[in-house]
Amino acid sequence: MAKIYKLEPHYDEDARSESGQTDYTGRNSKIDDPADLRDLLERGHIDDLQKCADDLRDELIQSVSKTGGHLGASLGVVELTVALHAVFNTPHDRLIWDVGHQAYPHKMLTHRRDRIHTIRQKDGLSGFTKRSESEFDPFGAGHSSTSISAALGMAVARDLKGEDRNIIAVIGDGSISAGMAYEAMNNAGDLKSRLIVILNDNEMSISPPVGAMSRYLSRLVSSKKYLGVREIARQIGEHLPKPLRDVARKAEETARAAIGSGTLFEEMGFYYIGPIDGHHMGLLVDMLRNIKSADLDGPILLHVITQKGKGYAPAESAPDKMHGVVKFDVHSGTQTKNTPAAPTYTKVFAQSLITEAEKDPRIVAITAAMLSGTGLDQFAKIFPKRCFDVGIAEQHAVTFAAGLACEGLKPFVAIYSTFLQRGYDQLIHDVCIQNLPVRFAIDRAGLVGADGATHAGAFDLAYLCCLPHIVVMAPSDENELKSMVATATAYDDGPIALRFPRGEGVGCAIDAQPTILPIGQGRIVQKGQDIAILSIGTMLGECLHAADLLQHEDIRVTVADARFAKPLDSSLIKNLAQTHKILITVEEGSRGGFGASVLQFLAQDGLLDFGLKVRTLCLPDVFQSHDTQAAQLVEAGLHANSIVDMIKKLT
Repeated sequence: MAKIYKLEPHYDEDARSESGQTDYTGRNSKIDDPADLRDLLERGHIDDLQKCADDLRDELIQSVSKTGGHLGASLGVVELTVALHAVFNTPHDRLIWDVGHQAYPHKMLTHRRDRIHTIRQKDGLSGFTKRSESEFDPFGAGHSSTSISAALGMAVARDLKGEDRNIIAVIGDGSISAGMAYEAMNNAGDLKSRLIVILNDNEMSISPPVGAMSRYLSRLVSSKKYLGVREIARQIGEHLPKPLRDVARKAEETARAAIGSGTLFEEMGFYYIGPIDGHHMGLLVDMLRNIKSADLDGPILLHVITQKGKGYAPAESAPDKMHGVVKFDVHSGTQTKNTPAAPTYTKVFAQSLITEAEKDPRIVAITAAMLSGTGLDQFAKIFPKRCFDVGIAEQHAVTFAAGLACEGLKPFVAIYSTFLQRGYDQLIHDVCIQNLPVRFAIDRAGLVGADGATHAGAFDLAYLCCLPHIVVMAPSDENELKSMVATATAYDDGPIALRFPRGEGVGCAIDAQPTILPIGQGRIVQKGQDIAILSIGTMLGECLHAADLLQHEDIRVTVADARFAKPLDSSLIKNLAQTHKILITVEEGSRGGFGASVLQFLAQDGLLDFGLKVRTLCLPDVFQSHDTQAAQLVEAGLHANSIVDMIKKLT
């Protein structure tokens, strides 16, 4: 264990003006360049750094109140962000934010402060870190637990190239619960490349953190006995010559062994420091400068305690600390939520699952740290012993559900489309190969608006429909969703998935009793002639609108709802192909999904041999940027006018 150099603190907690505010020595508080922070630090103006943090927090609240976005996480890291940029030479030193939803202050301090009002808006700043947006974003992210892996890769690249730069990864206590973080730490401890990991411990991810890791961190923070041993050893060691410092180090290790052992992080090869107050600017700066100048080989972990929503009372008191917000009133914190015209698909799913669970005690629900996002918070209130939040561990969630299915239970894995991507290997090997009846409720399927490309559920139809055994459904409205939940409950022959989008339903009437749908059977919604549109999922509304527009031009269109992307309704498709001259498929998914499956069926069955014109409308082969969902749909060419234009070109 190498030495940590002690610097005299430069901050003065009594340096206040008569008004009670920190004296900012005339500096412009709208700092947007880390070089200015470093200049303040060189001058010893720790109080000015705190003033910068205070101004940053105020401006952040004002800005997000007008745009919506990720507020609570960003408020919690304001001081940490200022301190990191003041101490380290970014962007030469690489600063990587895990997930990135806490990076708003980082963006404001790195030449983007004048554009923070555009965050998550069309042509504006991304809500996450993004390499193409700024040289200060060395790694883009939207999903959690990737920062340590990316940072280790950069550290090893630095070593191989013989460069001199610091690599810093900031990861939250929720994100560090994921297996990928431990895989990276295990590798880092073995490689012994110099790497700095900041554990931002706010005891709060999107939902309250769960599991043994959360409890371990809580014990670590509260262990005065352990902290006392380290502090005494540190203080003694500072005043000793090097040979005696080595003796003191060994004594500290012996003392730690006597009270239990080193921390988990030390066991994995990290030099652990902390925990420290993440809102004490002077302490943060001193500790980061110590770490930067320390003669240490190998990875270091600094444990920082912060408060999510810090400095804004409505956020501090909110159950989710105002993690993700729409526009809100700054004074009260009241969010401006429009009265929904219809219930959200998420809510309909949750209520439908509760109804089924009341009838069938074998139903259990699983989520991976998205209890409220998937609607399962309501399920958990009624069935607390039958609802499992496994933390940010999608792979485990899928295989855990497979184990439940092996023993005769009926597990529903409620998960976002993009999060299921992280459990794809388990979906194939642990569920589909064994043909286990695991139910997947796939939320946020399709375009998602302001969250952009990282959260757009574009690929689930493609990555699910290629798998043997699985059934894939997509409801066209809320009533269909309720029936599909009941269908999934009744289906025991293998895995089954239902995908539904973010946002409100269409406002249709919902039957008191759901219908158990025949597997692989679609329906004709509207009969026409010559032209047929085959829709999957909630694209049905746009297809019907297109048919209405064409009817004004005396073009009669048949509109069908596939309901099932797998197995295909071969009889329905064959009938449409044989009785129409033009067949259009429409899906809110990527290439290689539903339309590709239909086209393959038509080719193999010889239905393309007699002049049938077929076109498949799907999402474009790009990662669409953030915008409103409606605007993204127009950009993708999946709105009624685009369907009409295509049909006119073919007639």
